[in-house]
Amino acid sequence: MTPPHRRRRPCRAAAYAAVRWVPAVFGTALVVAVGRNRTSADDLMLPLVVVVAAVALAAYAGVRRRRRMTMRTTPGGGTAPTVVPLDELDRRAQRSLVGIDDCVRTSREELSSAATQLGDDAVRLYADAVDFAAAELAAAFRVRRRLDEGEGKTRELLEETLAHCAAAGRRLDAEAAGFDRTRALERTARDAVERAEGRFRKLAARVADADGTLAGLRERYVLSAYMPVVGQDERAKDRLLFATSGLNRARQALDRGETEAAVVQLRAAEAAVHQAAVIVDGIARLASDLTAATEALPAALLDTQAALEEARGQLGTEAARGDLRGRIAYGETVLAQVRGEAAGEDGTGAGEAAAPGAAAACGRDDPVDALRGIEQVSAGLDRALWREPDGPHVLGRLERALLAARSSVGAASDYVTTHRGAVGCEARTRLAEAEWRLRRAGNTEVPPVPAPPVALTDAREADALARQARQLAERDVRAYGTPYGVGIGTGGAVLGGILLDAPRRPGERAGHPGDGGPACYGGPGTRGRRDGGELFRPSREGSAGPSPPRTGSATPPPDP
Repeated sequence: MTPPHRRRRPCRAAAYAAVRWVPAVFGTALVVAVGRNRTSADDLMLPLVVVVAAVALAAYAGVRRRRRMTMRTTPGGGTAPTVVPLDELDRRAQRSLVGIDDCVRTSREELSSAATQLGDDAVRLYADAVDFAAAELAAAFRVRRRLDEGEGKTRELLEETLAHCAAAGRRLDAEAAGFDRTRALERTARDAVERAEGRFRKLAARVADADGTLAGLRERYVLSAYMPVVGQDERAKDRLLFATSGLNRARQALDRGETEAAVVQLRAAEAAVHQAAVIVDGIARLASDLTAATEALPAALLDTQAALEEARGQLGTEAARGDLRGRIAYGETVLAQVRGEAAGEDGTGAGEAAAPGAAAACGRDDPVDALRGIEQVSAGLDRALWREPDGPHVLGRLERALLAARSSVGAASDYVTTHRGAVGCEARTRLAEAEWRLRRAGNTEVPPVPAPPVALTDAREADALARQARQLAERDVRAYGTPYGVGIGTGGAVLGGILLDAPRRPGERAGHPGDGGPACYGGPGTRGRRDGGELFRPSREGSAGPSPPRTGSATPPPDP
């Protein structure tokens, strides 16, 4: 807009042009007059000074004019604002989503340590900030999902995504300093180290139990059933080994009076212990889900068999679609595979045997997938009969669908949490949508309670989206590679987002992954405030920081 002091003046272009050229014309006239009447050097001095002043005045007027045109924002003048290309805007939105998601996850982790130290009431303000940021992040992911599905205008959706992420980051950044003052690790570092060591020892015993749980899963189920936790016991040991080194170094730093270095090592160790707990909890949860699915299978088989018999009675009627016969045959095949029977083409159990391994892949040896297949049969019958699921069996179907969805969403969430240093935006967007649908499907108390058909659809969608998210996250981790730098031994911590990359300064070479120190409570501007300095950077001898993790170790890590 035109400045107020300019609006009070007449703005006629011709008048301005005349004013700008007056000094130049006046100066030229003086030169001519002097040329005609000069008599001596003394007579020439005064006109020359006047000419120089006139030229300077004209130049000054021209510069002011160009500056006004450059800064002008009214139509018809000045330069247009720079428009960010859509590709660059999309990259910014994806980076913001990934960054804020990491901030929320890290803030929740440190908040749990602070609550253990101080109590829930002392950190309620900071918990509210995390909840606010999580709500903004969820809204941003919902907008991103709309963009992926082709809804709305691309630029508007990207800008809305960035706005939600910015609001979340600002709130966390605003509370970071207060959180540090409340937790006061510099004053309570020794007590905090002792608490972390106590939690470490308890978790080390649970890792040994997780080894036994995994061994039982291998004996009872096929690989597809326990695939989400394959190798997770070794990852838990890797995190605990990193925590061992961090806690030992924290104590050594305290003994030397280096409190700041001790706090940095403590924060890294706390985060590693927390991720190890997530991994161990995930193994136990999957074992529980498989047991619950096995117990739910008999009722699911009876309900689906009754639905198939009802569907046969509708063959040839106007209420049935043309593909009903095929869906009945498919349902009989699935039920036979679940039971471990041989199914013929007519679905009676006679005739050609099922393909080798089909019963093991879909039956009791993978009970969660068996429930998933049975629900797929029931949903297909609903579509073929032009009906919505109802009757006394719909709640049983919903409960079984929720069991499968919770198992998939939990496994995907654990994987993203413990590999967030490598997981990108697409996997996180699918996971966020799956979590949102699962919450809506499982809402049976807070109005508005979804109708059973809607809840059933949401549960199936949550299950499918979570499995897609897990696949995409695994793809990202494979593309990222193994982040083990020479001599730093912090690969698992880098992959898990425990350690951040140090920001590059002008003229500085890129460092090793994770040499920026541990992530902390806060937003994008504050989460890396505890820079590790040389604590996590390789020395000239090629070794610094924690010892390299032994991912193949068969024994629990030693006590600090």
